[in-house]
Amino acid sequence: MNAKKNILICPLEWGLGHAGRMIPLACMLQADGNIVFIGTGKEHRQFLSNELKGVKFIDFGGFRPLYSAVLPQYIPLLFQIPVLFFHIIKEHIRLGTIIKKYNIDVVISDNRFGLWNRNVKSVYVTHQIRIPFPTGFRFLEWAGICFHRFFIKKYDLCFIPDLPGEMNLTGRLSHSVRLPGNARFIGILSRFSFTGEDEESSSISTYNTLLLSGPEPQRSMLRDIITGLQAHDSIPLVVLEGKPGIADTDNGSGKIISCNNLPASAMKRIIQGSTGIIARAGYTSIMELVSLNCRALLVPTPGQTEQEYLAGRLSEKGWFTAIRQNDLKGGFSLPQKDAVWSSDITEKSRILLKSALRELSDQ
Repeated sequence: MNAKKNILICPLEWGLGHAGRMIPLACMLQADGNIVFIGTGKEHRQFLSNELKGVKFIDFGGFRPLYSAVLPQYIPLLFQIPVLFFHIIKEHIRLGTIIKKYNIDVVISDNRFGLWNRNVKSVYVTHQIRIPFPTGFRFLEWAGICFHRFFIKKYDLCFIPDLPGEMNLTGRLSHSVRLPGNARFIGILSRFSFTGEDEESSSISTYNTLLLSGPEPQRSMLRDIITGLQAHDSIPLVVLEGKPGIADTDNGSGKIISCNNLPASAMKRIIQGSTGIIARAGYTSIMELVSLNCRALLVPTPGQTEQEYLAGRLSEKGWFTAIRQNDLKGGFSLPQKDAVWSSDITEKSRILLKSALRELSDQ
């Protein structure tokens, strides 16, 4: 950026993934001398305050949908569309007040539709221009694309956290679709790309890791399945819960260790030291694993079409392996952790992100 600016970053509040991928963006903006504000709710504030120093927080929580333990995830979301539109209008109105109060110059919205304003520069962040529909309704995806493009065009720029060309993660979500004219690929975003090495050594030499993410109740359901199976395994399991403010626990046997609030440097050490890794197929989790050159067994959230598509596609490419949650109880094997993709993805991502931020500044 050419001059110091007040920049407001507002992540979507559908789990910690959207907040996590804003960390490298905030770090780079701070490194350029800008003042970064984070507009979010209580849970994300607690998480981000542990990772980011010197940022200012604004109480600006967003829409948080309810999920089902039984129904496919897209069904509850369909019934909550009227509530979503209410929040879009409400947030759009309140944003104007926040801009004036804090003298905001730039707003960066991660998948929050209403956070654009004609008086400032605005950026929309998304990895899926195409919102994937269930197989039987795929012929309606054009409607979702038009809906999404309507809001994207309200913004000055659209940042897509992925790589252009064949070495991409999102596939048809952002590549086999006509991009809006303001869209720019900014590489993968990972908080581990901007953190140093953790100096603490691990007390156990061989262990598997479960990366928990996403909304309840499916989050706890996956934990119960994996930890139940772990009771019959000789290898300890470290569960990275991602629950700020909750103390770490050990089940007494030393076989299941829950880490709830680790800093990025400690998480990086645990993930890289794992014998095998199990994770949801959330896009932020995938980006972070790629940045660490670690493969994993992906378990998409049942009925969440985006995760089901990403898990299937990346499994077909041989980058990860995938299994349905309902099939876990029949047993599973973990892939070799070593990456099968190019190791320069992180450096390419840094270059793309710097280029996009330079364009934003030049505007």
